[in-house]
Amino acid sequence: MWKKILSVGLVCASASSFANQSALKLDECHVDGIKEKIKCGTLSVPENYEKPDATKIDINFTVIPAIDDSGKKIPLMFLAGGPGQAASELSAMLRNRFYEVRKTRDIVLVDQRGTGQSSQLKCDIPEMQNADVYGTFTFDIDKNDIAECVGQFTQDVSQYNTENAIRDFDAVREALGHEQINVYGGSYGTRAALNYMRMFPDSLNSVVLDSVAPMDIRIGLFGQTAERSYQKLIENCFAEETCKAAFPNLDEDYQTVFRRLVKQPVEMTIPHPRLATPTKLIIDSEKFVSTIQMQLYSVTGRSMLPLLISEAAKENYMPFVGVLAQSDELQPPGSVYVNVLMNIACNEDFPLIEEKDWIDDANNTFARNISHRGLRLICPSWPKYRASEALYEQVRADIPTLILSGDLDPVTPPAYGDIADEMLPNSRHIVAEKLSHIVAINDCGVGIVAKFIEDKDLEAVDDTCLTELPAETFMTSLNGNM
Repeated sequence: MWKKILSVGLVCASASSFANQSALKLDECHVDGIKEKIKCGTLSVPENYEKPDATKIDINFTVIPAIDDSGKKIPLMFLAGGPGQAASELSAMLRNRFYEVRKTRDIVLVDQRGTGQSSQLKCDIPEMQNADVYGTFTFDIDKNDIAECVGQFTQDVSQYNTENAIRDFDAVREALGHEQINVYGGSYGTRAALNYMRMFPDSLNSVVLDSVAPMDIRIGLFGQTAERSYQKLIENCFAEETCKAAFPNLDEDYQTVFRRLVKQPVEMTIPHPRLATPTKLIIDSEKFVSTIQMQLYSVTGRSMLPLLISEAAKENYMPFVGVLAQSDELQPPGSVYVNVLMNIACNEDFPLIEEKDWIDDANNTFARNISHRGLRLICPSWPKYRASEALYEQVRADIPTLILSGDLDPVTPPAYGDIADEMLPNSRHIVAEKLSHIVAINDCGVGIVAKFIEDKDLEAVDDTCLTELPAETFMTSLNGNM
């Protein structure tokens, strides 16, 4: 069940020397969701860059070719989130979403080491692979299963860290013959992008940081940020006349359900949302809060929450089950490879979190300590390695950098974008008041990214379309009217 939870200078300077043509394989291919051929490749790199003649691993990547490549423009490399997303699995989605970019530029998608087809960190524990989102308690974690899982890893997990991921990305850049690239990072991808700026600044033409997770912030401390997003939800509901009329006691309803589930989890039998077979359902307070917290990430998900909470207060949990069913698929494309998430978070963030930080983060009326309970249960049993001290250094690279934040974001609020903006010498921070996590989620956001990459003129970036987006709207009945 835990799967559901949420000398450096010399090494960096020499990492690109491993990207030789003999180690590169690149062919035309078909991938799910794209009718025409794109390019698929692998690059053999050292598992440990300090031991270049030892174990090698293959880094998997795809290239979505530019529609018109006659200008031979500098490509865009997409750094995925998580940590633990496999970027190549997002190829079909990004081909459509980043249409304005790929009109004239290739888009390069590299599976971070440990994910997808890049030496995936995986184990075969049935109790962990076949998680039942309906009939189990959220934090029913068996430490023996964790130990058995990590015992199956054939890799040196200490090498599956953020800095080596950046070395892999830059090796792919060089192997493809690009002197420079543009980089777009979203969520954890912004942390990767910031480290790319620190480690290989000469490789970068421009950078976009969308929903920033700076190294000053610890992965796992999301209680306060989630509450801020939840309070924005209530404010926006009450600002809309129909939502306020339908749910005048929204927070009271939420607190009622929370207290009820803390006292006694709900257990019942329901028709399986996909199969219609009788299915055991358990809803504890952790499952209720975690599911709602995930919906705060998107404007679409947020639109359903007032109705979901109100119906749950009436002890009708079927709207909640409909949302919960979204997490029923074991490993849908673009989802996080949890072993990489835990490997990075448990070694690059967890050791730096003090007890006072946990207590302060839990001092909220939304998620309490539920946001970080998974890490606190799993990390003590996870293999340890010491992260590089350079990982936490301030980034001062003078690279044109566009910073984007959504004001409704439950995990990377605008304040985190401000941290990056104050640190970087050549940046501009734009806040989208009506969006949540990831601003380049629609034509407006992608258009801003494409125009910035084209001109690299921060002052000329026109964010008018973000101000013209509609305010949050909400479902007010089970018939789905907005």
